[in-house]
Amino acid sequence: MVQSLTQATALDRDYEIPGAGAGMAPEKASALLSQFERRRLAATIAVPTDDGRVRSRLRELGEPVTLFGEGLVDRRDRLRELLTEKAQNSGQDKVDVDMKDAASEDGAEEQEEEFYSRGGPELLEARIQIAQYSIPRAKKRIDFQKKEATIPLRTHIKFRKELKERLKAFELQGSQTAGDRHVSMTRFSPNGQMIATGNWGGQVKLIEIPSLEHKQTLRGHTGKVSGIAWRPGSTLPDHNVSPDTVNLASGGAEGQVHLWSLTQDTPIATLSGHSQRVCRVEFHPSGKYVASASEDTSWRLWDVETTTELLLQEGHSRGVYTVSFNTDGSLLASAGLDSIGRIWDLRSGRTVMILDGHLDGHIKPIYGLDWGSDGHRVLTASADGWVKCWDVRKVQRSGGVGAHSSAVADVRWFKGLDDPLLGVPPGEDDKEMQLPKKSGTFFVSAGFDHKVNLFSADDWALVQSLSGHTGPVASVDVSQDGKWIVSGGHDRTVKLWGRNDSSGFYS
Repeated sequence: MVQSLTQATALDRDYEIPGAGAGMAPEKASALLSQFERRRLAATIAVPTDDGRVRSRLRELGEPVTLFGEGLVDRRDRLRELLTEKAQNSGQDKVDVDMKDAASEDGAEEQEEEFYSRGGPELLEARIQIAQYSIPRAKKRIDFQKKEATIPLRTHIKFRKELKERLKAFELQGSQTAGDRHVSMTRFSPNGQMIATGNWGGQVKLIEIPSLEHKQTLRGHTGKVSGIAWRPGSTLPDHNVSPDTVNLASGGAEGQVHLWSLTQDTPIATLSGHSQRVCRVEFHPSGKYVASASEDTSWRLWDVETTTELLLQEGHSRGVYTVSFNTDGSLLASAGLDSIGRIWDLRSGRTVMILDGHLDGHIKPIYGLDWGSDGHRVLTASADGWVKCWDVRKVQRSGGVGAHSSAVADVRWFKGLDDPLLGVPPGEDDKEMQLPKKSGTFFVSAGFDHKVNLFSADDWALVQSLSGHTGPVASVDVSQDGKWIVSGGHDRTVKLWGRNDSSGFYS
């Protein structure tokens, strides 16, 4: 059973991975398998979101309409459990569970429950613009991948062996206290010269790299800052993002998303709509939209310029903790406290993949998501200690690693300066052979075991484990030039990791 929303602050506490292996008792193994089956079946059952319809369905099942102290979300979860048990007892294991909505309180029949929100003309226009933006980017990415496919395997092996040796030389270069409360989020600016940090006290701090000197404090949140994202192109002189306009977004425990410039310490706009904590925020690659994930079981899409809500998307049975756009801009992945991830096509609004394969999915909440530069692989990081990789083309899990001995709080794929869409792709050598790219060759993770780990994206092998934090590490990020890794944790510090010669992958 995954955790309820009353335990939504579970990330603030440590976890231990349940024991598993060859020595597991048959009874325990059978119980674990049964748990997987039950959770998989529960994920397929569509439960009404309207509380009146939930009450009517409970009454139809002969169950109490409400229990003492039971909230709206708890009541909906109880109905889901009852329907799951009913399906199991009847031997039903198909995805389409018979789930007809009960009549409304006045006796009128309502239409069958839908998972997809009804959108207006603004959403339609946004979907068209997203399609027009993403299709040329997908073509550009695929064209490079065709050239990349001609590179001999031995060239890749030699190239990536050299990269691993550089990663093994990373060590602590600096540490700075970033507030009186736990640091919950750290993100590099696009130019890599600054980081934005969020803490439990509601502050967003801008810190200079590599000196770690405090530059500015942004004040506006009244609760824990859980999500921070830089707008694509901000801080870069060759992009049309003025310091006076939106450069940064943050989400807080009070349920609001703030948009910030770099010239004032108060928000230039506030996006209100979520009824519970905003856990993560992410900008669309175009910079025109921002997505927010919340414990109110929804994620939302907002227009940055007009600050209007374009989409309220349901589909998760518990809080949505994290969202991530692919680099094309056509897909969004969401995941959260129900231990399940979903990939949405932003051009149509439909779910194209559920990240919950049989015995392949996570057994605890998912706290981190990130797309690879190849456009078809996405990483998920969970409280079960695992980082798993999912392939949209194959519609299945393609790899994974037991990354930490307790909860994995964050995961970030390296997207380098030679990324086909985010930078300048590598050219050819003097023999007119395509050169391999560094982007996408490794990823970093932050764990509640106090460690920051670096993994190869080839074989999921641990390349380097960085120790220095004295408490759980809540966030991690890697600069686009590969020179720095930054982390923040419950020891209230921000730590900077790099090579002693301060060189990146492109110097």
